[in-house]
Amino acid sequence: MKQFDVAVIGGGHAGTEAAAAAVRRGARVALISQNAALIGTMSCNPSIGGLGKGHLVREVDAFDGLMARAADDSAIHHRMLNRSKGLAVQGPRIQADRVRYRASIAQQLGQLENLTIVEGEVVDLLPKAGATTTLLLADGTSLDARAVVLATGTFLGGRIFRGHDRDDGGRVGEKAAHRLAQRLRDLDLPIRRLKTGTPPRLDGRTIDWARLSPQPSDEDLWHMSSVPPNIRLPQLACAITRTNTKTHDIVRAGLASSPLFAGAIEGQGPRYCPSIEDKIHRFGDRDGHQIFLEPEGLDTVTVYPNGISTSLSAETQKALVESVPGLERAVITTLGYAVEYDYLDPRSLDHRLSLTALPDVFCAGQINGTTGYEEAAAQGLIAGLNAAAFALDAAPVTIDRAQGYIGVMIDDLVLQGVTEPYRMLTARAEFRLALRADNAETRLSSTAIAANCVSPDRLFHVERRHRLREAVRAGAPSVPANDIDIVREIEEDLRYAPYLTRQAEEVERIRRDDAVQLPPSDRFCQVPGLSNEMLDRLVTAAPRTLGEASRVRGVTPAALAALWLFARKAS
Repeated sequence: MKQFDVAVIGGGHAGTEAAAAAVRRGARVALISQNAALIGTMSCNPSIGGLGKGHLVREVDAFDGLMARAADDSAIHHRMLNRSKGLAVQGPRIQADRVRYRASIAQQLGQLENLTIVEGEVVDLLPKAGATTTLLLADGTSLDARAVVLATGTFLGGRIFRGHDRDDGGRVGEKAAHRLAQRLRDLDLPIRRLKTGTPPRLDGRTIDWARLSPQPSDEDLWHMSSVPPNIRLPQLACAITRTNTKTHDIVRAGLASSPLFAGAIEGQGPRYCPSIEDKIHRFGDRDGHQIFLEPEGLDTVTVYPNGISTSLSAETQKALVESVPGLERAVITTLGYAVEYDYLDPRSLDHRLSLTALPDVFCAGQINGTTGYEEAAAQGLIAGLNAAAFALDAAPVTIDRAQGYIGVMIDDLVLQGVTEPYRMLTARAEFRLALRADNAETRLSSTAIAANCVSPDRLFHVERRHRLREAVRAGAPSVPANDIDIVREIEEDLRYAPYLTRQAEEVERIRRDDAVQLPPSDRFCQVPGLSNEMLDRLVTAAPRTLGEASRVRGVTPAALAALWLFARKAS
C-alpha cells in the first residue's frame, strides 16, 4: 500500500492548487483524478479573473500558486474591467487558450518532485481516528494519507440535464463520483445540492463577425502573475451581441421542456451567473441581454457565447442561437447543459477548511458551495497548505478579512453558509480600498514566506521587488521600466492614505474582538437577553469569537453586548 502525507481527490482548479501548495510546504502528495490527461481543464468559460475574481488570482499568485502563471502562459485576450474606476475595484481578466492553459498546469505540476499523479476513481474513505485515512479506488487499489483534500468539483453525485435528457456525469463525457458521494452521506456529513450550467459552443467560422461590436484586447502589457511570462501570445478580439424579443419568445416557448422549470433540478443555481431561462423569467421586462463571444484558443474555431448558459432542449437551443444578430447561421458544436451536484454545508468547516467532524479531511471548491475557477483555486491553496500542516505537524495558515479576498470568502462560507453558489464580488470586502489586486504581493508575501511555501526563485523575486518598493518610497529618481506597477501601487497608497488609516483602526478593533473567545454554542441559551431569533442565528453559525459573532448576518449590537458580558463572566 502506498503511503502519502496528503491525498488530493480531484484534478480541477481546486485540486491542482491544493496539491501544489501541499508539495511546496514539504508534503508527499498524491493527486487523484479519474482522467490524468484532463487535469487542469477549464470546464466552462475560457477566462480567468474579473471583478473580485482577479483579486483572488493575484492572491493565489502571492503564495507562488499555479493559476496566474497558467493564465499568463495562455492569455489570448486581456481586459482590465472597471478601468475607469479606482484600482480597488478594477478586475484583471484574461481569455485563455484552453489547450495552452491545461498544458501550463501540467508543466507546472510536472516540476514538483514530491507529487504523484494517480489515475482512478476514489470510491471509499476509511478514516481512522488519530491515524491515516485509507482511500480505496474503483480498481481495488488503495493508498494511505495522513490528510485528505476533497476537491470534487461538480462530479460528486453529478447529474447532467438538457431538455428531457438526463445523464450521470460531472462534465459531458465524464462519469460522476456516485460511490464517493454515497460514502460521504454515510459519514453523516451535511450534504445538499446545487446546480450550475454552461452555454452551447459555436463554430466561429459560421458567425457573422462584421455585424458585431468588436472588443479588442488591452494594448498595455499587464499580467496576472507578478512574475511576467517569457512571451505574449497573439491577441484575439472578442465581440458583443444581444438577445432580443424573438429570442425571449423562443425561450419562453421552450420552458415546458426545461428541467429547471419542470422541477427536475432541486439545486439552486448561481445568482450572478444565471441561465438564459432564469434571466428571461426574472427580468422579463428587458428587451435584451448581452452575449460576449469569446474565442477558445488560437488553434480552434470554437467560440464560447458567454451569457446564454442553458439546459433547454437541443431544438430550442438551435432556435435561440439563430435568433441573435450575427448568429443567424451559427453552427452549434456542443450543446449547453446544466449540472446538479452534491456539496457540503461549509458551516461544517473551520477557517483552515478542515471538517469539524473529520479533522484530517479538508475541502475546497464547489464541494464547499462556491462557483468559479478563481474561488476554487483560492480554496485549494488554503486547503492544501493546511492539509500539509496537519500531516507534518506544522503551523496552520489562515487569512482574515482584513488581509485578503481569500479571507473574506472563507469567513463568509464558514460563518454564513450558502443558499446558492457563492461568487466573489468586490462588494463583499469591507476593506477593499486596502485589498487591491495590484498590491496582493505586498499584502501576502510575508505570510507565504512564513508558511514556507514559496520557491527560491519566487523568494528572490519578492525580495527584489521589496527593495524596489523601499527605493521608490525613499524617492528613487527612477525604477526599471518593467516594474512601473510598483510606482502606481505606491501612488494609490498615498492617494487613499487617510481612508486606509481609518480602515486600519477598524481592523484593529475587529482583531481585538477576535481575541475574545466565546463559550461553546450549546451554552448560548444561557446568555441573558438573547432573543430566540438571535439565539437561532448564533447557534447555527457557532462563532468561536466575538469577532466571528459580529460577522454573522443579522446579529444585532445588543446581542453582541450580551455575548461580550457572558464571555467575560465565563472567563
